[in-house]
Amino acid sequence: SIAILLYLAQKFKTPDHWYPSDLQKRARVDEYLSWQHANIRAKGSKLFLSKVLLPLLTGQPLPAEKLEFAVEELNVVLKQFEEKFLQDKPFIAGSEISLADLVALVELMQPVCAGHDLFEERPKLAEWRRRVEEAVGKQLFQEAHEGIMNIKNL
Repeated sequence: SIAILLYLAQKFKTPDHWYPSDLQKRARVDEYLSWQHANIRAKGSKLFLSKVLLPLLTGQPLPAEKLEFAVEELNVVLKQFEEKFLQDKPFIAGSEISLADLVALVELMQPVCAGHDLFEERPKLAEWRRRVEEAVGKQLFQEAHEGIMNIKNL
């Protein structure tokens, strides 16, 4: 999916902020996109699978200690994300939204859809989410997440 996003951004000459031509900003986007696979995606997906999909498939909830371990792992990468990538900037690459922000928020919505509000106790992360949603458009954001937000109703 990352390769497809980069291809589309370049092929259709999207506004520069999505995949910046400035080398330092682009490097920041690339750095996040490379890091997120083994961190935000892996840990967020693990929690989603543990809280929603495995219980749906097996009919049994995951043991509490395994669920707690998945939450702890996610908390570690969320702290890294805030400290390393967000720092004190509005978005990952600086003052404008980029593909990195879009990919990050999509991955973080998986645990939220599983009933784990990871933004609740993280004001910096919650403010970043608000900015990303506003930049994309709240209606489009809600529409894009409609299916996964209702996953627990299966």
